[in-house]
Amino acid sequence: MATLIWRALASHWALAQRERRMTKLFFVTDVHGSERCWKKLVNAGKFYGVDLMVLGGDMTGKGVITLVDHGDGVYKADFMGRNWSVKSTEEIEELERYIRTNGFYPCRVGQNQLKEMQGSPEYAAKMFENCVVETLKSWLEYADQKLEGTDLYIYVAPGNDDEFAIDPLFERSKRVVNSEGRVIDMDGEHEMLSTGYSNPTPWKTPREESEENLKARIEKMIPIIKNVPAAVFAIHVPPYGSGLDEAPVLDENLIPQQAGMSRAPVGSTAVHELITKYQPLLGLHGHIHESKGAQKLGRTLCVNPGSEYADGTLLGYVIEIQKGKVRTYFPTSG
Repeated sequence: MATLIWRALASHWALAQRERRMTKLFFVTDVHGSERCWKKLVNAGKFYGVDLMVLGGDMTGKGVITLVDHGDGVYKADFMGRNWSVKSTEEIEELERYIRTNGFYPCRVGQNQLKEMQGSPEYAAKMFENCVVETLKSWLEYADQKLEGTDLYIYVAPGNDDEFAIDPLFERSKRVVNSEGRVIDMDGEHEMLSTGYSNPTPWKTPREESEENLKARIEKMIPIIKNVPAAVFAIHVPPYGSGLDEAPVLDENLIPQQAGMSRAPVGSTAVHELITKYQPLLGLHGHIHESKGAQKLGRTLCVNPGSEYADGTLLGYVIEIQKGKVRTYFPTSG
């Protein structure tokens, strides 16, 4: 009899534990090649005590900064409004770290190689792609090393700014998962669909498409989800007019009007339509760095942490979900 009572109590305790258990996630976006932000993300899981981490796209940087060999071991570079001249190994490596922290890729070149880059857009583009790939390889190796022995994974859907050349790299990573176009089971109760594609932008980036195609891309994943009201939609571009998509208005030369004070919504109408229609539990968005915040779209909580990658500051949200409800959420900065 005592054994039966003990088993009943143990079963009741296990059920109560499952009822109480929350899934905690850490969401960031738009690190744009900032090595400091990436390392902060990798180490944030343990710091915040989360179950999983999500990077909402735009993982890679925007350009190459050349360190030009001027002979006698002297390298010169133009970066952040300053003319740099470095010689010792320590000085060179310190400048390269500074460049990577700010989301660019340092590249040591000779005079002839610099001329070839300046004279051939194709050659310059290939140099950029090589820098992106080699840097991301090191990032994934860092994550695998730091997260070894844990249950933590980082889920990434490459964003509209991310080159397609990075996609095969995720296949070799043990801890960083390419979630593009997939539905991920987060905890047996909540699922997450992901895409990093965006509606058209003025910059004609690699992963952007018409609103019609973006809608079809997202809608293709929805039937896979078992319980849509308990699902998370991790979609790089925010819903149009949500207050999370306000960006400076640009003139015909892509220069912000009124010193950036004039703003307008630039999010996706397709994303707005689908979230309004299906009303998932949570929307995780980025893309528009200036529009951080949290807004409700019907019952759906939509968040955009914003981005301050150029300062090496990692903005994010820690969110706890349980039984199809958002229990707590709060922004982070560090």
